[in-house]
Amino acid sequence: MTQYAIRRILYSIPVIFGILLVTFIMARSIPGDPCTAMLGEKATVEICERFNREQGFDKPIAVQFGIYMEQIFSGDFGSSIRYSRPVTKILLERLPTTIELGLVALFLAVLGGIPAGIISAVRRNSAIDVGVMIAANTGVSMPVYWLGLVLAYVFALLLKDTPFWLPPSGRISAGVSAIPFYEVFQWEVIEGTTKYVIMEFFANMYVLNSIITRDWEVLNDVIKHLILPAVALSTIPLAIIARMTRSSMLEVLRQDYIRTARAKGLFERFVIMKHALRNALLPVITIIGLQVGTLFAGAVLTETIFGFAGVGRMLFEAITARDFPIVQGFTIVIAVGYVAVNLLVDLSYVFIDPRIRLE
Repeated sequence: MTQYAIRRILYSIPVIFGILLVTFIMARSIPGDPCTAMLGEKATVEICERFNREQGFDKPIAVQFGIYMEQIFSGDFGSSIRYSRPVTKILLERLPTTIELGLVALFLAVLGGIPAGIISAVRRNSAIDVGVMIAANTGVSMPVYWLGLVLAYVFALLLKDTPFWLPPSGRISAGVSAIPFYEVFQWEVIEGTTKYVIMEFFANMYVLNSIITRDWEVLNDVIKHLILPAVALSTIPLAIIARMTRSSMLEVLRQDYIRTARAKGLFERFVIMKHALRNALLPVITIIGLQVGTLFAGAVLTETIFGFAGVGRMLFEAITARDFPIVQGFTIVIAVGYVAVNLLVDLSYVFIDPRIRLE
């Protein structure tokens, strides 16, 4: 298993390098330039020439890429052109927001998709099956940005005077403060140290931070702000997981060992959950891993619509402003995260299906 994991990691290196190269080239192929995007009418030819010289954009693309690769290997993603701050610091501030939103959305997708697929497969060709598949096909077809706007309109405007009202934007209400857990417990942490960076990273996950500090008022407020963006982001993955679960379950339920289990007089629930579901999980786990990419892609629009200060929204703003260091740095982190999740999915096969362990 260790050799398999090492081999998979080595296979991932060319993938990450390819993503880095393509992103680097495409970022510089976008019409316009950072100088014009930042300064607008003030961007004279002389000013832009000096700006490009200071930022190194006057050098050939190959030389720029070589310098950037050297920076990456030293752990430096460069500094933002727009904010004049290290990309690493911006990433540590924004990434926890996206991870929190993505985990909640993935939880909703799995929690709704797998049971829906199981019920649909067990009740094949029934009204329930037809209803689930119609809902799944509708969910796959709805664009995230459209669904987000509809949810915000319904729950923030139409239901504003009811108990079902939900905030349409932001992570936390004005006047509500999520105090970091290391400050609540009065831990001595020196700013800038590795310990501080790690604690700050987890403290920026407001749900986790509120649970650790037992601040239920903040937790309630944060969850209310999370509901709409998480539902909008989870809809497409939920529908895909439901369809895959149904398809995989139907294939397993036709197998001889399922008929044998039923012939032995086992309870139907035991047959479905113990024998059928476990053997149907491999393709479902695979599709769940692939949906991580969908969640990152959807986060760009979802965070923009709901005013979430996460990686997606920052990436959108960076592309608009031609802030190359942020676009490249954030893309690398997303790519590495996607590769890591798929590696974990591959390794999970060993625990789900013992036959793979023997191979």
